[in-house]
Amino acid sequence: MASDKARFYLEQQVPELREYERKQIFTAAEITAIAKKRSDFEHVLNARGSSPGDYVRYATYEMNLDSLRKKRCKRLGVKSSAAHGGQRTVFFILDRATKKFPGDLALWVQYVQFCQREKAAKKLAKVFTAMLRLKPREWGLWVLAAKHYAEEQGDMMTARSYMQRGLRFCRDERRMYLEYAKLEMVYLAKLSARRKILGLDEERKEPVEGVAGEEGDDMMMLPEISAEDIDPEANKGVEEVNAEALKRLASAPAYTGAIPLAIFDAAMKQFDNDTGVANDFFDLVATFSSVPCSRAILDTIYERIQTLAPGSADQIICDAKMRVFGVSLTSVEFPAALSQSLAVIKSGLASVAPAGQSKLAENTVMYLLPFTMQKDELDEGIVRVLEASIKRYLRVFVENTRGGSEKVKTLPGKLRNVSKEAEAEALQNYVQSMG
Repeated sequence: MASDKARFYLEQQVPELREYERKQIFTAAEITAIAKKRSDFEHVLNARGSSPGDYVRYATYEMNLDSLRKKRCKRLGVKSSAAHGGQRTVFFILDRATKKFPGDLALWVQYVQFCQREKAAKKLAKVFTAMLRLKPREWGLWVLAAKHYAEEQGDMMTARSYMQRGLRFCRDERRMYLEYAKLEMVYLAKLSARRKILGLDEERKEPVEGVAGEEGDDMMMLPEISAEDIDPEANKGVEEVNAEALKRLASAPAYTGAIPLAIFDAAMKQFDNDTGVANDFFDLVATFSSVPCSRAILDTIYERIQTLAPGSADQIICDAKMRVFGVSLTSVEFPAALSQSLAVIKSGLASVAPAGQSKLAENTVMYLLPFTMQKDELDEGIVRVLEASIKRYLRVFVENTRGGSEKVKTLPGKLRNVSKEAEAEALQNYVQSMG
């Protein structure tokens, strides 16, 4: 039975192999080798005990074969009627793989990546749909789909739709909210850059409006925005939006920061006004200093933290970060801004309880560390201040944390968990220097 199925699949490929021989894309010996390799793979796949790895190896072989075929056709000046044959073969293999092993996440991700590489938009939409039906609680898959439509297709409406649906299934995953906010901030950064290129930047007098609507049972209510807010004549990606459209967009909720604030409000409601969540949002928005509305968003987040936990480690570190936000490392204002920032932390450290001192010390180290990664742009005196401060607050962390001498060794791992390898390595060196 297994061999009959394998033979059936192999017979479907005979016309393709004959064309390769007729147009001399591959030699007779190479075609024989291709047929044998496919036969071996098909018999393994159709026998009992096949694994996801078997399908991956077969798909990888076909990808490499198709790449070689394209290069041969280009060099020989040959047009092959099987131009998309390799793509269809890989799709067929991955279709079978995901049907046999629907729970294997790695297979689905490989399928998505192949569709993206081949720019097969219609196929990719079907793969996303099938994958998310099977894995609705995998928050990273919703983010993967949303990022594809936002970054590759320039389709924020569809991207938002994926994130909204993802939050229905992953309401208790804080990273989902942060990724949604990041998606919106990246979009705002692109719009801001486009406006700057077109010379449309001007001082906006309108403050950030309050968030429209309340969160429903299943969906987060966002400020109203449609394609017509951007361009009433077309549904375009960011790169295609013209000057008039960008002028109209300047006063739309999507540009004034209301959507990131709606996401922030929803997250705070979901996580019972946890100031740690607010701190995470603050750090995220602070990385987008070029976005005009970032300062207003940060002000709102900071006010919420100050209201919920005045004098807490979260409030103190955010206050310190506000002092340097938007200040260039190479500007003459930076030394004074950094001095004020460190003064806020030093003053706050004396007013919080030991547990708060531990948290504030850890947050301070994580806050100062990125500056040391840009030593070439900083004066030597500032670098020495930063390094001394990091060592000082590492000692504070050890002194105010139960089992601090061991806990401090785990701090670099937190950075590695978020793919900050260079910073983790630098922190590891500081920890080791403590002896």
